[in-house]
Amino acid sequence: MNGIEVLRHIRTDPKFKFIPVIMVTSSREEKDLVESYKLGANSYVVKPVDIVQFIDAIKTLGQFWAVINEQPSVIGKVD
Repeated sequence: MNGIEVLRHIRTDPKFKFIPVIMVTSSREEKDLVESYKLGANSYVVKPVDIVQFIDAIKTLGQFWAVINEQPSVIGKVD
């Protein structure tokens, strides 16, 4: 199962409706980017090839989602 298939699967479950999904991928294909956002991805990040840059990118993503981003308090509650 690839990342787009996983995203498609989790977005069909109402429990996961508000969970942020970041697509971290090696694909630079426009069709993958568009499909990911159509399915409800919150971000699409192409992995750097260099391991140090990859680690820095993941740290930055973690800081954004944990510290900077505002999410509704309904996360985890199903209608």
